[in-house]
Amino acid sequence: MKQQTEYIARQPDSAGNIDYSDAENAIWKTLITRQMACIQDAACDEFLSGLELLDLPDDRIPQLREVDRVLEPATGWKTAAVPALIGFDRFFELLSQRRFPVATFIRSRKDLDYIKEPDIFHEIFGHCAMLTNRHFADFTAHYGKLGVSATPQERVYLARLYWFTVEFGLVRHGDSFRVIGGGILSSPGETRYAFSHEAQISPLEPLQVLRTPYRIDIMQPEYFLLDDLAHMTALTRLDLMALVHQAMDLGLLPAKFPEAV
Repeated sequence: MKQQTEYIARQPDSAGNIDYSDAENAIWKTLITRQMACIQDAACDEFLSGLELLDLPDDRIPQLREVDRVLEPATGWKTAAVPALIGFDRFFELLSQRRFPVATFIRSRKDLDYIKEPDIFHEIFGHCAMLTNRHFADFTAHYGKLGVSATPQERVYLARLYWFTVEFGLVRHGDSFRVIGGGILSSPGETRYAFSHEAQISPLEPLQVLRTPYRIDIMQPEYFLLDDLAHMTALTRLDLMALVHQAMDLGLLPAKFPEAV
């Protein structure tokens, strides 16, 4: 997970505050304003309810303590300020402790539409609203505990479960679906694409998910559909590491995208 990045996370002062510039706050305003316009008929009800609880400002980047004041009483989660990129050891450790890693920088205007590194907009807007939901919150903590004790090779397979649920998951909504994944909910392009009928939408079957390749730099060619949010709790009751080992034995399914160049 540690790669090169041009971004440097901002360090909180002794009171836990970060003094963002007017330019940085203006980028937040642009991002949240346009994304709110995209998600009303796309996000699941639980996300919209969580967003209402968070009551995020639209004219400035929120302080992490403001987010914590909502998350902690709701599901026992708190945020954790981290550098732009962190290693898998730290990532899994934080999740296992119900602390959600938030890189405390915001993208530049040249990266407004896409950024490889998860910035504060992606983490706060895309993920923290869902962490007010008990099923989502407990699944994420359970996933972190699995990752803490997993080997590097096991983590490679385990990462796909996070990718296709927490980042790019969908949930059934009547005869259609709604979005739970922060990778979709924080991106207007991915939000529109998910509903464009270009991507394949498959029922979430854990073994298939663990064997499905993905790339971070393209629209996802396949999404996976949960029955409901309680489906995430049901996943925690499976022997997921046994399924990881089964996936490792079977190997990856054929990729539905070209290799990166």
